Amino acid sequence: MHPLHAEKETTNSDLNGADAPKSSDPIKYFPDWWDHLTRMGLGEITLRIASGLASLVLILIVVAVMGNLSPQSTPLAAGGAAQAAALPTATPTITMPAFTLPDTEVAINGVVRRTQLKTILPSRPRFEITQYEVQKGDTIFGIAEKFGLKPETILWGNYDILYDNPHFLQPGQVLNILPTDGLLYTWHEGDSLNKVAEFFKVKPEDIINWPGNHLDPAKLGDLSHPNIEAGTKIFVPGGRREFVTWSAPRITRQNPGVAKIMGPGACGVITEGAVGTGSFIWPTPSKWISGYDYSPSTNHYGIDIGGAIGVAIYAADNGVIVYAGWNDWGYGNVIVIDHGNGWQTLYAHLSQINVVCGQSVYQGDLIGLMGSTGRSSGPHLHFEMRHDVYGKVNPHDFLP
Repeated sequence: MHPLHAEKETTNSDLNGADAPKSSDPIKYFPDWWDHLTRMGLGEITLRIASGLASLVLILIVVAVMGNLSPQSTPLAAGGAAQAAALPTATPTITMPAFTLPDTEVAINGVVRRTQLKTILPSRPRFEITQYEVQKGDTIFGIAEKFGLKPETILWGNYDILYDNPHFLQPGQVLNILPTDGLLYTWHEGDSLNKVAEFFKVKPEDIINWPGNHLDPAKLGDLSHPNIEAGTKIFVPGGRREFVTWSAPRITRQNPGVAKIMGPGACGVITEGAVGTGSFIWPTPSKWISGYDYSPSTNHYGIDIGGAIGVAIYAADNGVIVYAGWNDWGYGNVIVIDHGNGWQTLYAHLSQINVVCGQSVYQGDLIGLMGSTGRSSGPHLHFEMRHDVYGKVNPHDFLP
């Protein structure tokens, strides 16, 4: 027999296991087994089975390891559900809030304190009267706003200085600044506290109980004749009164002499003259306001029209001159025209007067020149309009 055939037969015999020697080391003969399985066509299926078994073993190992690590994987002893019920339930997970650094506040004994560069004092009510020196450029409105008061309170607290006329305000004056809105009254011998309170539209208790007045109710006695020394300055909180006006009374053609109290510009007897049309024109070429506008709250019943010294002043409508000359109450050179139809116009602070008493003028006629005479802070025309029925009106409502 050819040696090759003999070797082949020997190998087949060994693989058939008829006379193959037995060995206790299977790994040593693993290549021969695998070759034999491959020849039989079982290699691929054997590999798949082996891979599946290996995966199953690996999964079992992982499950066993995880069971030992988890506190909830403790095996239950015999007794089943009874012992399971006795086991403690799982503790819920508590999520702590994120920690944040505190801001610049420093808490001391529970009180939060902030760093302040300056001390802020709370506003406190004021009960006493203080003083203020008027500065250049001040107005009644500006001073009132500075102290949180109404404009009329500045006038009512300083009648002896301003005489209810905002044009009397001058730099260097020392004004009374009242603690709140109201007015200042100088007590006279024989005054009745009840009457004084009634006149200023308040209650007697409002005056008595104001701390700054320093009035002791137990020492006042009869309120009709209270024990208040004459000349005492009494603050009337919330008090009001009518303004005293000095600009001009109603001057008629029939009685122009009523204006003598105003100054030497008052006229004598006047005959009839031109009558107005009832419509008005601006009394100056300019139409801008310089100074005070129409403001009843400051007793200013006209408008201050700006300009320069020497600017022409025109008659706003036809009429007759019933006042032409100086005014003693701060308006300087003044012209008043009676229009004969219930209307009257006034022109103040003039540098020149071009008309005379009793003269008839017509709308647009030159009657004078702008100036700054009297109590005036600069060149302007103070212009007023009065009606027999409506009184002093806002010129803006009637000028084109």
